[in-house]
Amino acid sequence: MIISRYIGNLCRNTPVRTSDFVIIGTGIAGLFTAIKASEFGKVVILTKKSIEDSNTGLAQGGIAAAVHEEDSPFLHLEDTLEAGAGLCNIEAVDVLVREGPDRVRELIAAGAIFDMKDGNISLAREGAHSKARILHAADTTGATIREALVKKCKECPDIEIIEGQFLIDILGNERSKECYGVLVYDTKNQGNVIYQARATIIATGGAGQLYKHTTNPEVATADGMAACFRAGCQLSDMEFIQFHPTVLFSTDAQRFLISEAVRGEGGLLYNSNGERFMAAYHPLEELAPRDIVARAILSELARDNSPCVYLDMRNIPRVTKRFPNIYQTCLQKSIDINRDRVPVSPAAHYTMGGILTNSYGETALYGLYACGEAACTGVHGANRLASNSLLEGIVFGQRIVDKVEEILYRRRIKTEEIFDNYDPAWIYQPLSEKIEPADACQRLKNIMWDQVGIIRNEKSLKQANLMVEEIYNQLAPGISVLEYYEAVNMLTTARIIIQAGLWRKESRGAHWRSDYPHRDDRRWIKHLNFVNC
Repeated sequence: MIISRYIGNLCRNTPVRTSDFVIIGTGIAGLFTAIKASEFGKVVILTKKSIEDSNTGLAQGGIAAAVHEEDSPFLHLEDTLEAGAGLCNIEAVDVLVREGPDRVRELIAAGAIFDMKDGNISLAREGAHSKARILHAADTTGATIREALVKKCKECPDIEIIEGQFLIDILGNERSKECYGVLVYDTKNQGNVIYQARATIIATGGAGQLYKHTTNPEVATADGMAACFRAGCQLSDMEFIQFHPTVLFSTDAQRFLISEAVRGEGGLLYNSNGERFMAAYHPLEELAPRDIVARAILSELARDNSPCVYLDMRNIPRVTKRFPNIYQTCLQKSIDINRDRVPVSPAAHYTMGGILTNSYGETALYGLYACGEAACTGVHGANRLASNSLLEGIVFGQRIVDKVEEILYRRRIKTEEIFDNYDPAWIYQPLSEKIEPADACQRLKNIMWDQVGIIRNEKSLKQANLMVEEIYNQLAPGISVLEYYEAVNMLTTARIIIQAGLWRKESRGAHWRSDYPHRDDRRWIKHLNFVNC
C-alpha cells in the first residue's frame, strides 16, 4: 500500500488547527469568498504554492456582467444558455446574471480598477456575446482583480493566508455525510496538518495540467476535484473540457493565452495560405463560440499540415495600449503585433465540469462547499461563455456565505472524532511499481491531448482508458511526496473524463465525437455524474 508510507492512518499527534472557515485556493473564488466570510468569523486560506499561483492571474479578457443600460440580465442569460448547448442549469444561470452586477460593483469597491472611457466603464464584446458587457483592465484583468483581493485579504485581521499547503484529503464522517475539515501536507515543514472548520470551501481550480498543451499554471492538477470524489462527492459534466482556440504557438509547456477580446476588438484569423477561413464554419466568423473556433482551427491545421494559424491584430486601433501584456509577451518572441500576424493554436483552457453543487455551493457532504472552476454549478453547460468564469467565482462565493447562519451554528466536533473517522480512500495495492510519478504525469498529458482532445471517438477514448489504467496500476511512490499526490489526482480525474466521454454518444459543445458528430437532444439532454463507490 504505497500511499501509506506517506500518510497511512492519521497519527494522533498530527497538529490540528481550527477556524470557522477554511478555504483552499487563492484564485478569485477563494479570495472573494474569504473576504465575505471574514465578516462572520475567522478564515484560513490555504494555497498549494504561493498566493500568486492560480488561473485568475492569467485571465486577460475580463469579467462579464450586464451593467450597461442597453444590456440586461435576461440577454446575458440567453447568451449563456446558447453557448451552453442545452445543458445549462437555468436556475444557476439566472442567479449568475441577476446577482453578477452587484458582485462586480463589490469588486470595484474592494479596489479592482477597470478601464474607463468618457467617464464610464469601458465594455468590450467577446465571442458569442450579443452585447458589449466585458469589464476589463487592459489585458491583465485577472491580475488586477487578484491584486486588489489579495491586498484586501492581507489587511483583514480575521483572514490568515498560509502558503505551501497541499490538499491531501477531505476529512469527515461517511455515515453522517459530514465534512470536518481537511488534511494537508505542509511543504515547508514537511509534515501533515489538519485544518478543522465549520465550513470547508474548495476553490482549487481546474484540470488543465492533464493536457500536454494548456494555458493553466502548474498547480491546476485537479486536486480539489479528486479529493472531493474520494470523499463521496459527485463529479459532473467532466467530459466538457474547453480548449481555447487562440493560444500563442510555442514549445512552452504552459502556453500564453491570446485573449478572446482580441477577436472581439476585430482580430482576424488566417490559415497558413494567408486565407481567412472562419466564414466557412460559422456566420459569426471570429466571434463564434470557442468550441467552434477551436475545431475550425484544428480542421485548417489538418488540411494544410501546418502547426498553427495566424491571428491578425494590425487593424485594431491603439492595439498596444489595449493589449499591452500581449504586446510585450509577443515581442519577447520577436513578434511585433503592430506589423506581424501572431501564430496561434488551441490549448486546454477550462474545465466546465467539477464537484457537483447546488446554487449555494453545497456538495453532498454537509459543511463542504465548492466554488469557482473546481465546482460544477451548471452555469456553463457544455461550453462556457467567454468571461463568465470570473463572475461565477464571486457570485457563488457570496452564495456560500449567504448560508452563514447555518454554518456558524454548526457544532464543532471533538478532535478524536476526526481521527476515528479517517479512512484514506486512496490506499490501493498496485500491480507493480514501475512508473515514476513525473513520468506518469507526462505520459498522461500526451494521452489526454492525443486521445481525449478537441475531437474524440470511441476508439481513441477506449485506448486512452486502457493506457491510463495501466499507468495507474503501475504507479511507483517516487521520491517526492507532492509528485505522487499530484499523479494520483491527475490519473483519478482523467479516468472520469475519459469514461464520461465514452458514455456521451453525441457531439455537444466542447465534447465532440467524430463517430457521433450530431447533437442528440432526445437522448442526451442529461448530465453524467460520477461518485466513488
